[in-house]
Amino acid sequence: MNPNRWIACAIAGALALALSAQPPQQTKGGLARDPGQAPRKGTINVQKAAFGRLPDGAAVDLYTLSNSNGMRVGILNYGGIVVSLTAPDRAGHYADVVLGMDNLEGYLHGVPYFGALIGRYGNRIGHARFTLDGKTYTLPKNDGDNTLHGGIHGFDKHIWNAHETGDGLELAYVSRDGEEGFPGNLTARVVYTLTPQNELRIDYSATTDKDTVVNLTNHSYFDLAGAGEGDVLGYQVTILADRFTPIDKGLIPTGELRPVRGTPFDFTHSTAIGARIGQNDEQLHFGRGYDHNFVLNGSGMRKAAEVYEPKSGRVLEVLTDQPGLQFYTANFLDGTIHGKGGKAYPFRGAFCMETQHFPDSPNQPAFPSTELKPGQTYHTVTVFRFSAR
Repeated sequence: MNPNRWIACAIAGALALALSAQPPQQTKGGLARDPGQAPRKGTINVQKAAFGRLPDGAAVDLYTLSNSNGMRVGILNYGGIVVSLTAPDRAGHYADVVLGMDNLEGYLHGVPYFGALIGRYGNRIGHARFTLDGKTYTLPKNDGDNTLHGGIHGFDKHIWNAHETGDGLELAYVSRDGEEGFPGNLTARVVYTLTPQNELRIDYSATTDKDTVVNLTNHSYFDLAGAGEGDVLGYQVTILADRFTPIDKGLIPTGELRPVRGTPFDFTHSTAIGARIGQNDEQLHFGRGYDHNFVLNGSGMRKAAEVYEPKSGRVLEVLTDQPGLQFYTANFLDGTIHGKGGKAYPFRGAFCMETQHFPDSPNQPAFPSTELKPGQTYHTVTVFRFSAR
C-alpha cells in the first residue's frame, strides 16, 4: 500500500527479540539474537521484553511467542505490529520471513504499515467519507482523496492493552466515538495464537455502542526467502478466487466483480508473481502491479491462498472466513527503507495477503456489508500456516 503520513516523534527504544531459542534480552537500538533456553516441548512459550516508552510515558513492549519446533513470532503492544516471524525451509532451517525494523523509532518514520494491525477500517474508503443511517461521516484524507487503513492515527498507531493467554497474546483497544471520524465507541480485541503446527492464528472481534463500520486486518509484508533477500517475482502464488474488484485511478473499486479468467489476475492455478505483472494492463498500471482485492470462493473458514518460494521450499497457506483478500506486491517499496540488520527493502521485495472485507464497502451497497450495530459482535479469523516442500 502507498505509505502515508506517519507520527514524527523522537523515541529512544531498545528492541530485544530472540530469533534463536533464547528468552529475549534487551539491547540498545537493535534486535537481540543471542542463544539460550529453548521452550519446553509441547508448549507455547510467551516472553515479554521492554521496547521503550512513548513521550506520554506509555510502555511499549515486545512479546515473543515460540513453539518447540523453532518458530517464533515477535509482536508489539504498539499497533499490534508483527516485527518478526520465523519459518522453516526444506532443510528445517528457520529464517525471519517478514519485513520490519530493528527498533521502535524505525516504525515511526515513513514505514508502510510493516506488520501492523489495521483498523478501524482496513484498506481504502473513497473520497474519505461514507453515509450510514442517513448521516454522512467525513474522515481524514491520508491517501490522496481517500482514507487509507483507518486514517492518520489508525489502530496501528496506538498502544493496545496486552494480556498473555498461555499460547498467545490478546490485545484490546477502545476506539472512541469520533476517532478519525468514525462513529461509535468500538471495543476491539485481537488474539494472536501460535500453534505447534507452525500456524499464526489471528482472531479479531469488536463490539460497538452505536452503528458503525469495521474492517480489521494484518498488514505483514512476507518474503519467504528471508526478509530483505530480494524481490518476490519468482514466487508461485495460488489465490482461490474466480473474481476480483477492479479499481479506478485512485485505487478505489468501481463496484464491478470481474472474472479473473483470461486476465493477469488469474491465480486459480499456481503462477509466478512476475509472470504477468509487467503486462500492458490498465489495472496493473493503476496499482503499479498487484494491489487488488480478490473475491474469495466459498464461505466460512477455508483456504484462500498459497505461496511457494522455490529456492527455500517455504510455503505459506492463508486460511480465513473473510470474503476478500488484498494481494499486494510491495509496489511502493524502492530500496530507500533499510530494515532489520540494515538490509534495504527493494521494489517488489515482499508481498501482502490482507484478509478483509472489500475496500470502500461503506460506499458500495452491492458489496458485503461492514456495518456493525450495538448488540452484534464482529468476529473473524485468519490463519497463516507455514511449511516447506
